[in-house]
Amino acid sequence: MQLIVANKNYSSWSMRPWLVLEHFGLPFTEQPVWLGQPDTRQQILRYSPTGRVPCLIDEGLSVWDSLAIVEYLADKFPDRALWPADFKARAHARSICAEMHSGFSSLRNEMWMNLRASWPGAGATPEVLADVRRIESIWEDCLARYEGPFLFGEFSIADAFYAPVVMRFATYQPALSSLAQAYADRIRAVPAVQKWVEAGRAEAQTIAAYDVHS
Repeated sequence: MQLIVANKNYSSWSMRPWLVLEHFGLPFTEQPVWLGQPDTRQQILRYSPTGRVPCLIDEGLSVWDSLAIVEYLADKFPDRALWPADFKARAHARSICAEMHSGFSSLRNEMWMNLRASWPGAGATPEVLADVRRIESIWEDCLARYEGPFLFGEFSIADAFYAPVVMRFATYQPALSSLAQAYADRIRAVPAVQKWVEAGRAEAQTIAAYDVHS
Protein backbone atom coordinates (compact mmCIF):
# COMPACT_ATOMS: atom_id res chain seq x y z
CA MET A 1 0.00 0.00 0.00
CA GLN A 2 1.13 3.53 -0.74
CA LEU A 3 -0.28 6.58 1.05
CA ILE A 4 -0.11 9.92 -0.72
CA VAL A 5 0.24 12.71 1.83
CA ALA A 6 0.86 16.45 1.91
CA ASN A 7 3.21 18.34 4.25
CA LYS A 8 3.16 16.77 7.69
CA ASN A 9 3.43 20.24 9.22
CA TYR A 10 0.06 21.30 7.84
CA SER A 11 -1.97 18.36 6.55
CA SER A 12 -4.40 17.25 9.24
CA TRP A 13 -6.29 15.16 6.68
CA SER A 14 -3.14 13.23 5.78
CA MET A 15 -2.23 12.71 9.42
CA ARG A 16 -5.32 10.67 10.25
CA PRO A 17 -4.87 7.60 7.99
CA TRP A 18 -1.08 7.81 8.34
CA LEU A 19 -1.41 7.39 12.11
CA VAL A 20 -3.70 4.38 11.67
CA LEU A 21 -1.23 2.72 9.30
CA GLU A 22 1.78 3.52 11.48
CA HIS A 23 0.28 2.79 14.89
CA PHE A 24 -1.16 -0.57 13.89
CA GLY A 25 1.95 -1.64 12.04
CA LEU A 26 0.27 -2.00 8.65
CA PRO A 27 2.67 -2.32 5.71
CA PHE A 28 2.83 0.86 3.63
CA THR A 29 5.06 3.40 1.98
CA GLU A 30 4.34 7.10 1.75
CA GLN A 31 4.61 9.53 -1.13
CA PRO A 32 4.68 13.20 -0.09
CA VAL A 33 3.38 15.92 -2.37
CA TRP A 34 4.45 19.38 -1.23
CA LEU A 35 1.76 22.03 -0.96
CA GLY A 36 2.19 25.46 -2.54
CA GLN A 37 4.33 24.29 -5.47
CA PRO A 38 3.54 25.14 -9.12
CA ASP A 39 2.93 21.46 -9.87
CA THR A 40 1.19 20.48 -6.62
CA ARG A 41 -2.23 19.84 -8.12
CA GLN A 42 -0.79 17.99 -11.13
CA GLN A 43 1.23 15.77 -8.81
CA ILE A 44 -1.81 14.91 -6.68
CA LEU A 45 -3.97 14.23 -9.73
CA ARG A 46 -1.57 11.43 -10.66
CA TYR A 47 -3.05 9.54 -7.71
CA SER A 48 -6.34 11.12 -6.63
CA PRO A 49 -9.17 12.15 -8.98
CA THR A 50 -10.20 14.92 -6.57
CA GLY A 51 -6.82 16.63 -6.65
CA ARG A 52 -6.67 16.33 -2.86
CA VAL A 53 -4.80 14.21 -0.36
CA PRO A 54 -4.69 11.80 1.34
CA CYS A 55 -5.11 9.00 -1.15
CA LEU A 56 -4.30 5.32 -0.63
CA ILE A 57 -3.12 3.18 -3.55
CA ASP A 58 -3.45 -0.57 -3.06
CA GLU A 59 -3.04 -3.12 -5.85
CA GLY A 60 -4.20 -0.66 -8.49
CA LEU A 61 -7.11 0.66 -6.42
CA SER A 62 -7.24 4.32 -5.41
CA VAL A 63 -9.09 5.14 -2.19
CA TRP A 64 -9.38 8.84 -1.44
CA ASP A 65 -10.74 10.80 1.52
CA SER A 66 -9.44 10.06 5.02
CA LEU A 67 -12.66 8.46 6.27
CA ALA A 68 -12.94 6.16 3.26
CA ILE A 69 -9.29 5.17 3.66
CA VAL A 70 -9.62 4.12 7.30
CA GLU A 71 -12.82 2.20 6.56
CA TYR A 72 -10.95 0.38 3.79
CA LEU A 73 -8.14 -0.46 6.19
CA ALA A 74 -10.60 -1.72 8.80
CA ASP A 75 -12.15 -4.01 6.18
CA LYS A 76 -8.77 -5.23 4.91
CA PHE A 77 -7.32 -5.89 8.38
CA PRO A 78 -10.28 -7.05 10.52
CA ASP A 79 -7.94 -8.71 13.01
CA ARG A 80 -6.29 -5.40 13.99
CA ALA A 81 -9.27 -3.86 15.85
CA LEU A 82 -8.98 -0.46 14.17
CA TRP A 83 -12.54 0.24 15.37
CA PRO A 84 -13.89 -0.81 18.79
CA ALA A 85 -14.98 -4.45 18.91
CA ASP A 86 -18.43 -3.81 20.41
CA PHE A 87 -20.86 -2.83 17.66
CA LYS A 88 -22.52 -0.08 19.74
CA ALA A 89 -19.15 1.42 20.67
CA ARG A 90 -18.16 1.12 17.03
CA ALA A 91 -21.25 3.09 15.97
CA HIS A 92 -20.38 5.72 18.58
CA ALA A 93 -16.80 5.91 17.29
CA ARG A 94 -18.00 6.28 13.72
CA SER A 95 -20.37 9.05 14.79
CA ILE A 96 -17.68 11.18 16.44
CA CYS A 97 -15.33 10.60 13.48
CA ALA A 98 -18.05 11.71 11.07
CA GLU A 99 -18.63 14.79 13.22
CA MET A 100 -14.93 15.61 13.06
CA HIS A 101 -14.87 14.89 9.34
CA SER A 102 -17.70 17.27 8.47
CA GLY A 103 -17.87 19.73 11.36
CA PHE A 104 -15.91 22.22 13.43
CA SER A 105 -15.51 24.64 10.53
CA SER A 106 -14.70 27.59 12.79
CA LEU A 107 -11.86 25.70 14.43
CA ARG A 108 -10.51 24.64 11.04
CA ASN A 109 -10.64 28.18 9.66
CA GLU A 110 -9.12 30.00 12.63
CA MET A 111 -6.79 27.38 14.15
CA TRP A 112 -5.19 25.61 11.20
CA MET A 113 -2.57 22.97 11.89
CA ASN A 114 1.02 24.20 12.01
CA LEU A 115 3.34 21.99 14.04
CA ARG A 116 6.22 24.46 13.92
CA ALA A 117 4.21 27.42 15.22
CA SER A 118 3.24 28.66 18.67
CA TRP A 119 0.36 31.16 18.75
CA PRO A 120 -1.17 31.07 22.25
CA GLY A 121 -4.55 32.74 22.34
CA ALA A 122 -4.80 33.40 18.60
CA GLY A 123 -8.01 32.54 16.77
CA ALA A 124 -10.07 32.27 19.94
CA THR A 125 -13.35 33.61 18.56
CA PRO A 126 -16.62 32.71 20.29
CA GLU A 127 -17.40 30.29 17.47
CA VAL A 128 -14.02 28.59 17.79
CA LEU A 129 -14.34 28.32 21.55
CA ALA A 130 -17.76 26.71 21.07
CA ASP A 131 -16.06 24.10 18.86
CA VAL A 132 -13.40 23.58 21.54
CA ARG A 133 -16.06 23.04 24.20
CA ARG A 134 -17.87 20.51 21.98
CA ILE A 135 -14.63 18.60 21.42
CA GLU A 136 -13.96 18.62 25.15
CA SER A 137 -17.40 17.17 25.79
CA ILE A 138 -16.83 14.41 23.23
CA TRP A 139 -13.52 13.47 24.83
CA GLU A 140 -14.85 13.60 28.38
CA ASP A 141 -17.92 11.52 27.53
CA CYS A 142 -15.88 8.83 25.76
CA LEU A 143 -13.21 8.69 28.46
CA ALA A 144 -15.84 8.30 31.18
CA ARG A 145 -17.94 5.80 29.25
CA TYR A 146 -15.12 3.55 28.03
CA GLU A 147 -12.71 4.19 30.92
CA GLY A 148 -9.72 5.34 28.83
CA PRO A 149 -6.89 5.79 28.45
CA PHE A 150 -8.01 6.55 24.90
CA LEU A 151 -11.46 7.45 23.61
CA PHE A 152 -12.67 3.86 23.33
CA GLY A 153 -10.25 2.21 25.70
CA GLU A 154 -7.44 1.25 23.36
CA PHE A 155 -6.13 3.54 20.62
CA SER A 156 -8.43 3.40 17.59
CA ILE A 157 -9.38 5.25 14.43
CA ALA A 158 -11.29 7.71 16.63
CA ASP A 159 -8.09 8.82 18.36
CA ALA A 160 -6.33 9.18 15.01
CA PHE A 161 -9.16 11.42 13.80
CA TYR A 162 -8.86 13.73 16.81
CA ALA A 163 -5.04 13.76 16.91
CA PRO A 164 -4.79 16.78 14.54
CA VAL A 165 -7.04 18.70 16.95
CA VAL A 166 -4.54 17.90 19.70
CA MET A 167 -1.86 19.41 17.46
CA ARG A 168 -3.95 22.55 16.98
CA PHE A 169 -4.50 22.85 20.72
CA ALA A 170 -0.73 22.58 21.27
CA THR A 171 -0.18 25.49 18.87
CA TYR A 172 -3.01 27.81 20.02
CA GLN A 173 -3.29 26.66 23.64
CA PRO A 174 -6.98 27.22 24.36
CA ALA A 175 -7.93 26.53 27.97
CA LEU A 176 -8.92 22.87 28.40
CA SER A 177 -10.37 20.93 31.29
CA SER A 178 -7.88 18.82 33.21
CA LEU A 179 -9.40 15.63 31.77
CA ALA A 180 -9.19 16.91 28.19
CA GLN A 181 -5.64 18.17 28.67
CA ALA A 182 -4.54 14.83 30.12
CA TYR A 183 -6.02 13.05 27.09
CA ALA A 184 -4.25 15.47 24.73
CA ASP A 185 -0.98 14.77 26.53
CA ARG A 186 -1.49 11.02 26.10
CA ILE A 187 -2.10 11.46 22.37
CA ARG A 188 1.07 13.51 22.01
CA ALA A 189 3.01 10.69 23.72
CA VAL A 190 1.86 8.02 21.25
CA PRO A 191 4.99 6.95 19.28
CA ALA A 192 3.26 7.28 15.89
CA VAL A 193 2.16 10.81 16.75
CA GLN A 194 5.66 11.73 17.88
CA LYS A 195 7.09 10.33 14.65
CA TRP A 196 4.68 12.44 12.56
CA VAL A 197 5.45 15.60 14.55
CA GLU A 198 9.21 15.13 14.32
CA ALA A 199 8.97 14.67 10.56
CA GLY A 200 6.70 17.70 10.21
CA ARG A 201 9.11 19.91 12.10
CA ALA A 202 12.06 18.67 10.03
CA GLU A 203 10.54 18.81 6.56
CA ALA A 204 11.19 22.52 5.88
CA GLN A 205 14.74 21.67 4.82
CA THR A 206 13.46 18.94 2.50
CA ILE A 207 11.00 21.33 0.85
CA ALA A 208 13.74 23.93 0.39
CA ALA A 209 15.85 21.31 -1.40
CA TYR A 210 12.86 20.42 -3.60
CA ASP A 211 12.46 24.11 -4.54
CA VAL A 212 16.10 24.30 -5.57
CA HIS A 213 16.04 21.19 -7.76
CA SER A 214 12.55 21.38 -9.24
